[in-house]
Amino acid sequence: MTATLAFLRENLRWLLPGVHLTFLSCFGQTFFISLFAGQIRAEFDLSHGEWGGIYSLGTTVSAIVMVWAGVLTDHFRVRALGAVILALLAAACIWMSQINSAWALPFLIFALRLTGQGMLSHIAVVAMARWFVATRGRALAIATLGFSIGEAFLPLMVVSVMTADNWQSLWWIAASVSLAGIPILWMLLAQERTPQMMSQGRHSAGMSGKHWTRRDSLRHRLFWFMVPAVLGPSAFNTAFFFQQVHYAEIKGWAHLDLVALFPFFTLTSIASMLGSGWALDKWGTARLLPWSQTPMIAAFLIFSQTSSILGALCGLFFLALTTGANTTLMAAFWAEFYGTRHIGAIKSAAAAVMVLGSAIGPAITGGLIDLGVDLATQYVGVAGYFVLTTALMYVGISAQHAKLPAR
Repeated sequence: MTATLAFLRENLRWLLPGVHLTFLSCFGQTFFISLFAGQIRAEFDLSHGEWGGIYSLGTTVSAIVMVWAGVLTDHFRVRALGAVILALLAAACIWMSQINSAWALPFLIFALRLTGQGMLSHIAVVAMARWFVATRGRALAIATLGFSIGEAFLPLMVVSVMTADNWQSLWWIAASVSLAGIPILWMLLAQERTPQMMSQGRHSAGMSGKHWTRRDSLRHRLFWFMVPAVLGPSAFNTAFFFQQVHYAEIKGWAHLDLVALFPFFTLTSIASMLGSGWALDKWGTARLLPWSQTPMIAAFLIFSQTSSILGALCGLFFLALTTGANTTLMAAFWAEFYGTRHIGAIKSAAAAVMVLGSAIGPAITGGLIDLGVDLATQYVGVAGYFVLTTALMYVGISAQHAKLPAR
């Protein structure tokens, strides 16, 4: 505890910008956008499959753009790049508050997803991975608390005050908060560490003592062993929260009753995130990451079979275990195995896969619902998918573990 308090005291000035950016990324995250799913579908007369397809299209294009946009973190200061992205996010939120035609929805979803889920999260995670080495796990865990805070409180706040005729006005508030975040970011990073400063002998190497480029990593088989594991949590966490309104309906629960469980999910996720951060600094990603998605198997089996709100609570517990651990372990994996010199470029490729996953999940579940395949059946298949990702991570990481530099 003393060591943790000392770490926070010495590094708070670098950790708070991460918390700040991950919190503001919530306005482009699925859990937030999906709160308005019922109103959007009603406004534009969309089926589950049509709304899921629109969401998938916008998100997929944002994933493609992330491959190039993410490289900007290797060249620009966090406070400069972060300010530009926050301004673009605010513009997207204003657009949502004014939208009156369905044809614009894919473009709007693209803007929200690229700026929020994509770039703001990417900037925060890359900064922590680059600025911290021995304490990277703790730094990542703390910085991503902003997302957890938003996930805990924003749904309750939005659902409590939203009505059928005022949902668009809530996006004006989101835009205002995003714009207010720009001067706060500048203040927090008045004396920022920069990529140029970090290039002066302070990068950590990856496997075989090498500073891997993105081209090298994409040619390495471990990257492709990890792709299903990067894709899966993003796809099916997103799908669960994206379909939360429909899920509550088919289970016979009030939506507010389901949303009321989200703070428990967030608290468990935070505990898992902080615990995994401490464990990561002690044992490394190679020993922990292969088993990090096993709780997802239990989570989706429970979601499939339960008929009670208590069962949903149990499912959210297991979902949170992986969500929290995955936040720190997966982010640290790229830095530990491929080094930090080109971490922005490498992580942007991984982020693109993650964003692509968040596009695939709603499209698959929405399309299958329209075809008559209920969520209970779908979630059994999802559980099977995570058995596969666990096996692939174990095989891929075990084969490369010995090539890591000594800790």
